[in-house]
Amino acid sequence: MRVRAFVGRNRAATVGACALILFLAGTMLAPVIAPHDPWQHFRPFLSPSALHLLGTNDVGHDIFSELLVGARVSLTVGALAALLSVSLGVFIGLLSGFRRGALDNALMGLTDIVLVMPALPLVILLAAYVGPSIWNTILVIGVVFWPSTARVIRSQVLSVRQSGYVESARALGAGDGWVMRRHVLPNVLPLVLTKFVLTVAAAMLMEASLSFLGLGDPMMKSWGMMLHYAFSRGGFIQELWWWYLPPGLCIGLCILALTLIGFGFEGESDPRLRRALER
Repeated sequence: MRVRAFVGRNRAATVGACALILFLAGTMLAPVIAPHDPWQHFRPFLSPSALHLLGTNDVGHDIFSELLVGARVSLTVGALAALLSVSLGVFIGLLSGFRRGALDNALMGLTDIVLVMPALPLVILLAAYVGPSIWNTILVIGVVFWPSTARVIRSQVLSVRQSGYVESARALGAGDGWVMRRHVLPNVLPLVLTKFVLTVAAAMLMEASLSFLGLGDPMMKSWGMMLHYAFSRGGFIQELWWWYLPPGLCIGLCILALTLIGFGFEGESDPRLRRALER
C-alpha cells in the first residue's frame, strides 16, 4: 500500500492519524512538558491561569499535568487491552476456521455466547469482582472484546482455505503450519490491523466508563479517573468546566481519531468501501 495513494484516498484517516500523533507526542513528552508534578498539592479549585493552565482540582492537583499523564494511562490501557483482545480473537478465529469440525463448532459456540452478552454490564461485573487495578482492567476488557475479531478472522480464513493456491499447496504436501504462515496469515493481517485500531478506541471508552463508575485504579491518573473525581467531588455541580471538560474532549477526540484510522484501513481491505471513499 503506497502512502501517497492511501493519503489521497483516505483524507479522514490521515486527519485521524495526525490527531493521534499529537496525542502520542503529548504522552511521550508528558514528563518534559508537564508544568508540575501531577501529585503536587497547590490551592484547591484554582481557576485557569498562567501558572495553572487548566486550574486545580479539589485537592490542589494541577489539572493540565494530570491531563498529560492521564493520556499515557488511557492510551496504554487501550493498546494493551486491544492487543490481548485481538490476539485471542485471531488465535480462535484461525484455529476455528482452519481446523473446522467439532473444534470449530465448540469455539464458535463459545464465541456466540460471549457475543450475545451485553459488553458493558459484563465488563462492570467482572471489574467489580476482580477489583480495581490497571492490569485487571486490561484483562477484563481483553477477555470480553475478542469475539467480534474471532468471527471476522474465521470468515476470512474460510474464504482463504478454499482458494486454489491453498489446495495446490496441500496437494504438493505442504503441512498445516506452512500453509497457515504462508497463505492464511498474510491474507488476514489487514483485517487484524483494522480490528486492533478499532478495538483500541473501544477499550479506551470502556476504561473511561469503568473509571467513571469508580472501578478504575485509584492510584493511576487516567482521563476516566479525572471525570470520576470531577463528578464525585463537585466539579459538575460547581460548573468547574476546566476540571471535567478537557478529559472528556480528549477521550472523544482520541476515539474519533482511532475510528477514522480504522475505517481508513477497512477501506483499503474492502474494495467496495474503497470505491465509496473515493467518491
